[in-house]
Amino acid sequence: MKISKQARREARQIFRSCVINGALDPDRARQVVPLVAARKPRGYMGLLTQFEKLVKLDAARHLARIESAEPLSPEYQAQVQTDLRRVYGEGLEVVFTSKPELLGGMRAQVGGDVYDGSVLARLTALRESF
Repeated sequence: MKISKQARREARQIFRSCVINGALDPDRARQVVPLVAARKPRGYMGLLTQFEKLVKLDAARHLARIESAEPLSPEYQAQVQTDLRRVYGEGLEVVFTSKPELLGGMRAQVGGDVYDGSVLARLTALRESF
C-alpha cells in the first residue's frame, strides 16, 4: 500500500503528540489508534500504518541487544550497560544473550546501529576479501 505524503506528515504529528519528556507515552499511543479509526480521515489506513512504523522504530531505538559467544560476567554487563546508556540515553533497555556461533567477541545492536566485534564477523570479512 502506498502511503501519501499527507498521511506520513499526520502520522509524524500524531507520534510527536504522544512523546512526553523525550519518551513515547504508550497510553497516549494506545488512545490515538481508536480515535483515528473512529474518525476515519482520508487515508487513515496509511496514517495508522505509518504511525505503527514510527512506534516500532522508537521501540527499537530504546532496546539494545547484546550477543556474546560466552555469557558475560555481571561486572562486564554493568559496564556495557553504562557505556550504552551514556551514548543512547537513560531509557535504554539492555538484553544480553549467548550465541556460541559468534566464536568469540561481542555484537551489539541498538535500533539500526550494529557494532560487531565478533570473531565470526572478522572471519566473514576476511573470506569476502579473498
